[in-house]
Amino acid sequence: MTLFHFFNCAILTFGPHAVYFSATPLSEYDTLGTSIKAALVYLGTALVKLVCLATFLKVSENDSFDPYQELLKALIGFIDVAGLYFALTQLTHRNISQNHKFQAVGLGWAFADSVLHRLAPLWVGARGLEFTWDFILQGLEANANLVLSISLAALGSLMWLRKNKPKTLIPIIYACAGIVATMPSITRSATHLLFIAYGQKLLEKRIGVAFSKGCRL
Repeated sequence: MTLFHFFNCAILTFGPHAVYFSATPLSEYDTLGTSIKAALVYLGTALVKLVCLATFLKVSENDSFDPYQELLKALIGFIDVAGLYFALTQLTHRNISQNHKFQAVGLGWAFADSVLHRLAPLWVGARGLEFTWDFILQGLEANANLVLSISLAALGSLMWLRKNKPKTLIPIIYACAGIVATMPSITRSATHLLFIAYGQKLLEKRIGVAFSKGCRL
């Protein structure tokens, strides 16, 4: 039963990458080498991000929200954009079109991210005796990251590979790329703000209940 759960979670996590590669023209145009090169670039980018996070970020004893630290994380997130720029423009590719190039780069990028961040926890935790939803949610997160990586590669292709892009769309493209690159920090900030708003409403409700009880007395 534990192996069955592990295989289900592994297929959910890594299966969409194989399905995307085989169901699209990527498999017909020999773009596997491009995806492998993009995956290697991602590993190098992840190493640079790890060094930057360890150098510039402070380790806090509690989970308190620090806007300065979140700003640094957002700036470090642009290292992914630099890595994608290198993968799209500096690597040598076969004679493939731009549409196939950004898809292959985004696919390799997302697969490397899933292997680096999800394979070891999946292998250790999903074979446990107790069932947990964490690894199913992890697989769904990998699917969302696949869409995010291909979208970011598509934006990079529009910015750096397409020569005749409309001038009116250039600010929108750069803004979207910035939002995608800093999405983890944006989600953490939004979660923190929602938590504060919920805590304030809960506190006001408790104060109102206590005040009404005091008036009755």
